Amino acid sequence: MTNAPRSTPTGQTSLAIVLVLGSMLAFAVMDGLAKYVTHTVSIPQILLIRNLMLVVVAIALLRRERPGVPFRDLMHANRPVLQASRAILLLVEGTAFMLAFRYMEIADVHAIAAAAPLMVVALSVPILGERVGPRRWAAVLVGLIGVLIIVRPGSGMMGWPMLIALAGAALWAIYQIMVRLAARHDSAATSTLWNAVVGLGVSGVIGPLYWIWPDATGWSILIVIAALGCIGHVTLITALGKADASTLQPFTYTLFIWAVVVGLVMFGHVPDFWTLTGAAVIIASGIYVWYRERVRAAEAR
Repeated sequence: MTNAPRSTPTGQTSLAIVLVLGSMLAFAVMDGLAKYVTHTVSIPQILLIRNLMLVVVAIALLRRERPGVPFRDLMHANRPVLQASRAILLLVEGTAFMLAFRYMEIADVHAIAAAAPLMVVALSVPILGERVGPRRWAAVLVGLIGVLIIVRPGSGMMGWPMLIALAGAALWAIYQIMVRLAARHDSAATSTLWNAVVGLGVSGVIGPLYWIWPDATGWSILIVIAALGCIGHVTLITALGKADASTLQPFTYTLFIWAVVVGLVMFGHVPDFWTLTGAAVIIASGIYVWYRERVRAAEAR
């Protein structure tokens, strides 16, 4: 007997969609501020402040969700090496994207990052043992063409910042695969806390080594970046509690639209024709993959 899909009231689904749109906006503004402030402070200290606030928020949420549970029990993981590796990978991925933001426009970076869901599909076969049909493989290949349209190898446009953005997208895809692996052994609450604590531990060691004391404006921006990161994650988690991930996934692509708006407002940047075309190809491929996954899930019931 198969499990029936979760039935979600229309009002709850609509609220979840609004929350996802708000979450993507928070992430886009956070990235715009990170791009602005990376010219005056170091990336490790940005991550340190962000992880410090994330730990406070994560512990507060877990205390509310699981009152009276000792911290040691909250941190208990059946696969601690996997959890620690996943958290460190997330930190490296964040560093890669912030470095890319320093030298590239945020819309250009997000256009490349949009390929991450397609990379997840490709990696899910050798790592998770999942089956991917020819149609979804075709969508992955079309998405790769979209990436090539953006980076235009051989045209002189593909410099090392673009390679860092591509590396960030690949790391983000691998991280999502590791999240799926961790979900087989530990709860989402445990994984969230490991992200926060390990991220703070690593950035707490590295951050002071590259510390550049910010002025009042710098401190304000750092605090807003940390707050937006927490708001984005909490809002996204709340949305996923109100509607299925498969329903909400297409709306996460609005991050690119928000990135274009933030780039225009903050830096006066408008993506060129090739970036917009490549992004459209990647996003269309990602939405098609999402559609095929829903069709496959419906046929399996």
